[in-house]
Amino acid sequence: MTASNDPIHVALDRGLRQLAALGGDCVAQANSIGAILWSPPRVVVVGRLKAGKSTLVNALIGAPVAETAALEATNVVTVYQDGAPSRAEVVGLDGTRRPAALGPASGVESPLFAGDIAYVDRWLPSAALREQTLIDTPGLSTLTVANDAATRRVTIDGFEQTRSASVDADAAVFLFDAAPRADEIEFLNRLPFTPLTTLGVLSRADSFGEGAWGRRDPLDHARQHAVRLAARLGDVVSEVVPVSGLMAQTSHTGMLTERHAASLARLHGVGRLDVLRIFDSADPAAGPIPPAERVELLGLLGEYGVLNGRGIAAGGGAAALNAWLADRSGLAALRRALRASTTRFAVLHRAHRILARLDRLAFDHPARDHIRTIAATLRADPALLPVTVLEDYQRMLDTDPQSPVTDELRTILTATGPAGRVGLAETTPPGEIAVRAQRLLAAAQQRTLATRSAAEDAALVTLIRIYTMLATGHQPPRNIPTP
Repeated sequence: MTASNDPIHVALDRGLRQLAALGGDCVAQANSIGAILWSPPRVVVVGRLKAGKSTLVNALIGAPVAETAALEATNVVTVYQDGAPSRAEVVGLDGTRRPAALGPASGVESPLFAGDIAYVDRWLPSAALREQTLIDTPGLSTLTVANDAATRRVTIDGFEQTRSASVDADAAVFLFDAAPRADEIEFLNRLPFTPLTTLGVLSRADSFGEGAWGRRDPLDHARQHAVRLAARLGDVVSEVVPVSGLMAQTSHTGMLTERHAASLARLHGVGRLDVLRIFDSADPAAGPIPPAERVELLGLLGEYGVLNGRGIAAGGGAAALNAWLADRSGLAALRRALRASTTRFAVLHRAHRILARLDRLAFDHPARDHIRTIAATLRADPALLPVTVLEDYQRMLDTDPQSPVTDELRTILTATGPAGRVGLAETTPPGEIAVRAQRLLAAAQQRTLATRSAAEDAALVTLIRIYTMLATGHQPPRNIPTP
């Protein structure tokens, strides 16, 4: 299903056309909101200092454009989006825009001090960025208070700042190591997303556990750990994907050459401990690779790539080594998880943001009565019922995440058919679906007699609406299908 024939897009587009028909500044308002509707999903990448965020962004884009370094390279929020020519603009905290020169390795030379910058807009022609805009952020718990504040300004601290900076995101990727720290869990809980639009990444998977020289393959170990971690973090992330950002960046940005493969191939047949001894030494006579090349290979491949890729390089050169790096990096699995998240649920999150924009516009605009009518008509449109479910789910996560009502809303959101919405297998006959829906309807109606919050009141109204449809054989609007 494409955006042009997705019922949610069609309904919102119709509402925005009605808004533009009011004339005056409503035309510009409709165009501004329409840019949210029709632009690619926006994914914000967050994590601690040196978590590998910029390395991962480079791999996802397929070009080494995000700065990486041993110290804190990303000290401002940078929005990477598809566009030509390649260029950058710095947006100040006062909203003004200034063109910025592109320095060496596509870095941005800012005309402002970092403390005066809201974010940087960076355009480059990229097929990957046509699918999703990526937002790279400074590290949390970073070297400077200002950098930590910059990340929180984008993701948490007030929709006013987020909206003024035009970096509203539809989904988040959170990078962490073996186990998220307490402050990271707190941060995840405060993100303006649901677990359905928050993806966890177990970063630096190639050095997980005992690392490359241990008895257990770190990538396999990381995959098993990620499954356990996902079960433990199910109330904050939809999935945990292990990724070697370094291997992904090298294999997806054209950094690997035949010279590198030939250099690595000279280690084919050298024992594991001898490889370790060679790379631990600065002595030119310690092995068949000069010290400068050892440093270069470690920077491209890491210890795991060096140790396990030397036979691949000897047998097939750079092409075979690059394919092996790409396969083992975990980037393909991350892309699949991102595509599933942004396709199914970011659309609903974006629609929620658009409705919120209309609500705010209706609050004090001279044409408030007409705008309220447009917003009310959209909310009553059956096509937008999944958006209402998402809104109720987000409010319940904030007020009572352990409530059975919260679980029922998530079940409805993640289901791909009517049977799944009532917790049954998708092959269940219609009669059994109706019976189960009738039971859930009765239970929801009973719960309305003693609710705990306004959020639960609203959620129960939605559940009763959906269960009534299912109990009477009518189908609620389809959720966005799994890609």
